[in-house]
This record gives sequence, structure tokens and C-alpha cells, in this order.
Amino acid sequence: MTTFADRTFTPPERIRNFCIIAHIDHGKSTLADRMLQLTGVVEERAMRAQYLDRMDIERERGITIKAQNVRLPWTVTHEDGTTEEIVLHLIDTPGHVDFTYEVSRALEACEGAILLVDAAQGIEAQTLANLYLALEKDLTIVPVLNKIDLPAADPDRYAAEIAHIVGCEASDVLRVSAKTGAGVRELLDEVVRLVPAPVGDADAPARAMIFDSVYDTYRGVVTYIRVVDGRITPRERIKMMSTGAVHELLEVGIVSPDPKPSIGLGVGEVGYLITGVKDVRQSKVGDTVTSQRHGATEALTGYREPRPMVYSGLYPVDGSEYPDLREALDKLQLNDAALTYEPETSAALGFGFRCGFLGLLHLEITRDRLEREAGLDLISTAPNVVYRVVRDDGVELTVTNPSDWPTGRVAQIFEPVVKVTVLAPSEFVGTIMELCQSRRGQLGGMDYLSETRVELRYTMPLAEIIFDFFDALKSRTRGYASLDYEEAGEQESDLVKVDIMLQGEAVDAFSAIRHKDDAYSYGTSMTTKLRELIPRQQFEVPIQAAIGSRIIARENIRAIRKDVLAKCYGGDITRKRKLLEKQKEGKKRMKTIGRVEVPQEAFVAALSTDSSAAEKAKK
Repeated sequence: MTTFADRTFTPPERIRNFCIIAHIDHGKSTLADRMLQLTGVVEERAMRAQYLDRMDIERERGITIKAQNVRLPWTVTHEDGTTEEIVLHLIDTPGHVDFTYEVSRALEACEGAILLVDAAQGIEAQTLANLYLALEKDLTIVPVLNKIDLPAADPDRYAAEIAHIVGCEASDVLRVSAKTGAGVRELLDEVVRLVPAPVGDADAPARAMIFDSVYDTYRGVVTYIRVVDGRITPRERIKMMSTGAVHELLEVGIVSPDPKPSIGLGVGEVGYLITGVKDVRQSKVGDTVTSQRHGATEALTGYREPRPMVYSGLYPVDGSEYPDLREALDKLQLNDAALTYEPETSAALGFGFRCGFLGLLHLEITRDRLEREAGLDLISTAPNVVYRVVRDDGVELTVTNPSDWPTGRVAQIFEPVVKVTVLAPSEFVGTIMELCQSRRGQLGGMDYLSETRVELRYTMPLAEIIFDFFDALKSRTRGYASLDYEEAGEQESDLVKVDIMLQGEAVDAFSAIRHKDDAYSYGTSMTTKLRELIPRQQFEVPIQAAIGSRIIARENIRAIRKDVLAKCYGGDITRKRKLLEKQKEGKKRMKTIGRVEVPQEAFVAALSTDSSAAEKAKK
């Protein structure tokens, strides 16, 4: 150990920073559990499955949403019998495509990555995507086969598959069972041997990268950093290089696996800072932390800003909760750097926010977290992508909301496209191709990874895959296919805005931008859905779907009629006719001045992609 100003720091050569990358459900969190047990940082009585998945929503869904870092002590025995104390910094990452940005940030804090593959399923689409991310960052890859204890496991076959892709020998692929703990000790020894130690100048001005942050109600903003140069110690004044904000460090510590205050952080160490600041905008992911006195002049490179792929409006059911929603979004953005938002208003839903997400699961998780953590009741509008519209007069517009669609003549419309990678058993090639072509996909290439597994590459409009493409793919391939996608620019398309009108008045919340060929089916499905969801009024209500001034679909909600003839026992027929005519006139007058009352449940169900919400609203 080396000492600096009466403080002791771990030398960089004894540190190994690594993460676990894999497809969903390939056992990342379970492997992290075994590592926690093996290194003894969690007592046996305190141990629980998926220990690092802290959020309720992660535990309920069985997925990792937030990357978690933890410091592990490990003793290595050398060939000459001597032992050495090593500090391992592990980051457990999510596997879903919507949280790729979370993975990319975690990779910045590492020198190595464990590539984990299920021995019963082999390489999946997201495995490849995360592998390419790690190779881009020039990380050392440690290939590992997990779940070798399963009866369906075929480790020899999949070891050859991994070796072919990573460029190593099949014998170099480690075999472990995260469930039983078999092979985990050997894996940690291999990580120490293969992953390089962090490099940095201990005597240079302090520079540390913020890779994550979280808001604590009692302690304010907690910032997670990786020290690149110099040292960071408690009670010194630090400066955020992008904002220029200066704070006093109240606490510096490590996560092992609970936060523990320490004497400071040296080169290559990962830990947290607490400054007591309550303003969530003061701690920006990707910013460089340095000392106020004799600080660094050049900031670290930081992260590429994430570009939202999907936009949706979030509105509080109770309009008075709008300020609470703003505050909750501020705090959530601190913990989720990929979330963007700006205020917007809707004639039907009132005040809310237009939010940008990386995908549909990201939208669903964000809404769920806002409702749980802030106690809000929210409505989300139909998700849509970002369009670039060129008007006849040459003016360019960026449209993230159907209500912003220009009313005049449009010269060109561009929509975002993505490169889609599908991995599946070769027997499903025909059904996958049929599905992709029905979604306006263009085949880019096809490769056989082995005799039974094929990789298909398509270029598709993003709007075609954000709704139910993944569900359709899974159902047609009996759950065997896996999907990954990445941005691939934009293409010119024949798109139209479909308005849904109640009583001749457009309801902006139900408007959508669709391809010309798909507009009719959207119009008919939405009008049918609304006819079932909107309660009958005192007058007849027409529900229409229109493109511009042309009506493409219509449904009617019949009026509630009071029996005005109930008290007429026999007598002259003219009296009955007179009463019926009077009722008819009243209904006619009511139709001209009446407003259609649409209950909030109808909005929630009509805008929901989940059929269970619609069923609930009908009851």
C-alpha cells in the first residue's frame, strides 16, 4: 500500500475493473450473487437472490434495469505459493436493448468484460450487440459459458460458436454454473490474470468520471465516479468541469455492496461522492470531477449523448399533480441519463410533458417508476418516433408529436430507420422474413452461425418495430428468436396524419402518424375501440377517423333515450307523436351544443398497447 498525506490508497496494479455483459436471462445477476458470496462481502444470512437488483420493479420483472457497482476483495495465490490481495470492481449491467446506454456507461469504468453466454441457448442478438460495444471500448473479453448444469446444455457446441466470434480457442472459454457456484472461483482468478490493471498518474491533478448518480431524500445527490488521475479525499472542495459548480465533499466512499465511507479514492478506484447538494442538475453523467485548487484543465472525453428513439406524452390524471410530475422527472433523469422531457399541453389531457425514450420497455419502466416512487397517477399517449418534414416552401420541421404536423402541403417526409438483427433457429427463416417484409423491412444479409442457427439483418422503419414487433417475432418463432436494433439514419416515406374526431372535433391525444397503407386499419381499430370505451351520451356521437378532410372510418355511439311515452296509456296517437317529436328536437339541439365526456379510463385503455388495460376499462 502507498501512503499520501497520511492516507492509504490501493495501488492501481492491485485493482481490476470489470463488468458482466450478456443477453437477457443468461445469468448475469445470479453470477454476481455467487461472486458476492465467494468474496464474503455479503453475510450468508443477509444473502438473497439477485442481490444487486435493488428496485422493487427489477425484482418483480426479474430483469436488471440499473447497472450496479460493487467492490470485492479477492486473494490470489501465485505459483510460488505467495498470496496477493486484489481489489475487484464489478459492474452488473442490464441485458435489454432499451438499456444499452446504461451498458455503454458501465463499460467506460472498466478495463475488462465477462461475456456470459447461456450453455443451453447459445449466442443471442443482444450478446453480439454488447460484445461489439465492449470491443469498441478496447476492453479485454473473458468468454464464459453459464448454466452448464442444465440438462439441455451443450457447452462444446456453444464454446466453438463463441470461439469463432471472439477469436479465441474453444478451450479458452470458461464453463461455470452461476446457480451452483461451480467454476466461479476459477473465473475470478482468470479475471485477475487477463484483465489489465487501470492506468493513471497518481501525482497529476485529480480527474474522475461521473458514470452514474442517484437522488437520496436525506443526503441529496449521490454521485458514482471512476478516478482516472490523482486522488479525491473528503472535506476538499471539488469542481464539476462542465458546469463550473464548486462543492465541498462531505463523504467519499466505496460500495461493498452497501455504501461505506473511506479515506478517499485513488487511481483506478470506483466509488461514490456526497456533497449534500439537493439540486439534481448539479451532477451530470459524463462530467469530469476535479479539485478546485490546482485542478485539471482538460476534461475527460465523457459520453455520447443518447438520442431518444421513441416519444410519448406523460400527463397526470389529476391536473394539480403537474408540479409533482416535474419534480419527479428531474429526480428520475438524474438516475436515468437517457430520459429527456419538455413541457407540452393537450386540449384533452391538460398540462404534461413530452418525454423521449430509448424504446417501449424504457417508456413502460419510466412510467412505472414515476407512479411508484412519486405516487403519481399517469396517462401516457400513443408512442411515436421523430419525423423530419419538408414543406413546399422549403421550411424543415422536426415532428415529435402528431399535433405538430404541418397543415399545409408537404414536399417530403423522412422517418428514422434502424438496422435490425434477428438470431433464430434456421427452421423459422421463412416466417421471420414474411413478418419483416410485412413491416416494410429490406433484407440486408443472412449468415449461418452454425448448422442450426441463423442471423438475419434487415433495415426497417423504427415506427414499425416499436409497438408489437418483438411480441409478433416471439410468437411466430415459439420464443426462440432474439432481436437487437441500432440507428441507421432516415429514409423518405409516404406518411399521413390520421385524426380521430368526436362530434366533428379532433382529439389530439388519439392522433397518429401512419404509413399510407396502414392508415385505414389504424382508423377502423381506433374508432371501434372508442365506441366500446366511451359511455353513451344524451345525444348520438359520431366517432370518425380522417386524413385531412377525407373521412376513412366511422362508428356511432347511440344516444341514451328516456321513455317519454311511459305515462301515455292509450288515447290519441297524435299526443305520442308530439312527445316523440319534442324529444327528437331536444336531442338535435343537444347535439349542436353538447360536449362529449370522455372518461380518463377510456383514454388510458385506448392509448394502452396492453390489452388487459382495455379490458379493465370496459368493466
